[in-house]
Amino acid sequence: MARESDKAVGKPANAAPAQVGASAPGEIDRFLGAAKQLAPLATGQAGRLVFALDATMSRQPTWDLACSLQARMFEVAAGTGGLAVQLVYFRGFGECRASGWIGEPQRLTGLMTQIACEGGQTQIARVLRHVRDEAKAVPVRAFVFVGDAMEEDVDALAALAGELGLRGIRGFLFQEGFDPAASAGFATMARLTGGAHARFDVNAPGSLLELLRGAAAYASGGREAMTRLAGASPAVKGLLAAMEGGRR
Repeated sequence: MARESDKAVGKPANAAPAQVGASAPGEIDRFLGAAKQLAPLATGQAGRLVFALDATMSRQPTWDLACSLQARMFEVAAGTGGLAVQLVYFRGFGECRASGWIGEPQRLTGLMTQIACEGGQTQIARVLRHVRDEAKAVPVRAFVFVGDAMEEDVDALAALAGELGLRGIRGFLFQEGFDPAASAGFATMARLTGGAHARFDVNAPGSLLELLRGAAAYASGGREAMTRLAGASPAVKGLLAAMEGGRR
């Protein structure tokens, strides 16, 4: 069964309560209300993918792009049992939220279009802790993180990523741009989870699309489904190569 309620992801130590920006009154209330109305998943056999995005101010173009592409994740997974996606995002001052599990792309689009990016620092550690804790309740095969920055202690992130790797949860970390701290941190987290790190160009939508399709294939059908998709997608082939390289 789907977990239907939206929730705030655990706060970091000494964090103030999450604030909703004055420019978007009632936005989170609408998000909560929409999440609570989500229908149960059609099948308990659907692969589960946590879809996490940096929603700080610099991310608006990528947020809009991800919103337009996410339906294709469900399409690629249709032949291997389907896909359930949980949206996680952070933004502003200490705000990090997760939706319920969603089995229909239209519902995920509806949630994403209600959310505007706001300034703030990265909260990747909270995302990783959430994935770890969520996996204690339901089977989670993989997570995607889409962002362009990493402003946290890389050793702490590595420790959390290592926990996920031991649980068999693969991380696909997709980076816009070439920030060196993000590149190093994302690559480390990907390696420790047994997943993959790749860059994409927001001005070339196909690059992110293929990466998301690859992650969705893995979440729904494992390495076998990803390998089938790689035959027609150099980007997915690159993800597989990165995963193999991280295992050495």
